[in-house]
Amino acid sequence: MLHVEALEAAYGDSRILFGIDLSVQKGEVVTLLGRNGMGKTTTIKSIFGLLKPRAGRVSIEGEDLTGASPHRIALAGLGLVPEGRQIFPTLTVQENLVATARPGGKWTLARIYDLFPRLAERKRNMGSQLSGGEQQMLAIGRALMTNPRLIVLDEATEGLAPLIRADIWSVLTRLKDEGEAILVIDKNVDALTCFADRHIVIEKGQVVWTGTNDEILATPEVKDRFLHV
Repeated sequence: MLHVEALEAAYGDSRILFGIDLSVQKGEVVTLLGRNGMGKTTTIKSIFGLLKPRAGRVSIEGEDLTGASPHRIALAGLGLVPEGRQIFPTLTVQENLVATARPGGKWTLARIYDLFPRLAERKRNMGSQLSGGEQQMLAIGRALMTNPRLIVLDEATEGLAPLIRADIWSVLTRLKDEGEAILVIDKNVDALTCFADRHIVIEKGQVVWTGTNDEILATPEVKDRFLHV
């Protein structure tokens, strides 16, 4: 599905990524973990063409898309739920959902409203009138409406109330059960281990640990060393 090999990236003269390797297979849920400032969002930006890599390779279904434009990455089947949500504040909920939709796939307005009943209730409200949790639901729904092969969530529950976080985890578990491939960044490691298949830990722009869900549960020192503040 997604294969990233030896990815390097920088902002000006400041190198951020030093040879990142990661992959996500069909139907797999993979997490990208690490403390703040370790390169997680830079990795996502480099994958999506929002930041041109200095070196390495990004391929989707075997097609080399290293440094390709964001719209080409989207057409190849990657859907992004960006950090900070970035919904369109002057469009209604329904307009946000259809603005970038790709027709003909399994994700339709009806299915999104079934997944997020709150969005159905608020479909005529402007994006700026939604709570943070509702905006995150909308950002996920908008990404799904592109009918992606892989959905990527950057800081999936950052800044959300506990009950809303639980709703998001429930939705991601449902998506996994339906066979969606997911790459997720979040700080709630305990919640992620309830449904993820594999975990990748980044420290100072490098992958320092990777393993299965069972392996991270069996090695609590990974969380103590690389994830706790």
